[in-house]
Amino acid sequence: MTTFDPPVRPAVLSALPALPACPPTRLYFGDWSRTEGWMSKQWLYVVAIVAGLVLGGAALVKYGPVPDGAQVGNRAPEFQAVDLATGDTITFREKYDGHVTLINIWATWCLPCRAEMPDMEELYQAFKDDGFRIAAVSVDEGRPSDVTAFANELSLNFDILHDRRGAIQQAYLTTGVPESFLVDRNGIIVRKQLGEHPWSSPANRRIVAQLLGVSPEAGVEAETAEAGPVASEVEIKPPGA
Repeated sequence: MTTFDPPVRPAVLSALPALPACPPTRLYFGDWSRTEGWMSKQWLYVVAIVAGLVLGGAALVKYGPVPDGAQVGNRAPEFQAVDLATGDTITFREKYDGHVTLINIWATWCLPCRAEMPDMEELYQAFKDDGFRIAAVSVDEGRPSDVTAFANELSLNFDILHDRRGAIQQAYLTTGVPESFLVDRNGIIVRKQLGEHPWSSPANRRIVAQLLGVSPEAGVEAETAEAGPVASEVEIKPPGA
């Protein structure tokens, strides 16, 4: 059984000596204005650090390195292929750096590829003197001579490249042929096109002209000059003159 000490009687408590009263507890922070100023400086430091991080992140996004990848806004992935005009193995950046370039991935057995080639030739002829290039990369597994024969049949004058291993298809994550990527002078993909496309349309001419910094009419004038004078410009003379 648990026992407890008897409670202290009031008489005993009254016999204890009186203790001095404790002064009220006071927390001393010094001059409050100085404390408030110190806290304000701390907040200013915090705000400055956060603002620096935000601005630094924005600058990294705007001025930092552009990621590679076969998507609009990314740097066009590097690839190698054989230039069938020379037989040399070239890299994309080595040959086309600084040019507005249409990368076209195709094959000789592909009917849509054949169908869009004349339009590509027209676009090339219109802007080749302004720095426009076409890198038509065949992924045929056959002989290079078969690819060259195809290009000669269609009278193609732009660059015909050959990648027998099809490595470019992996680099550009293609799902078929034809697939095309329009790249600006800085090597950035500005347009991705799946399937056959009317590359010589007025809309596409305007896009290429804008990337080149020239007038869209420049391409029309170039084609007219190569084709000779139009009928209205031909001087008609009477017989015997």
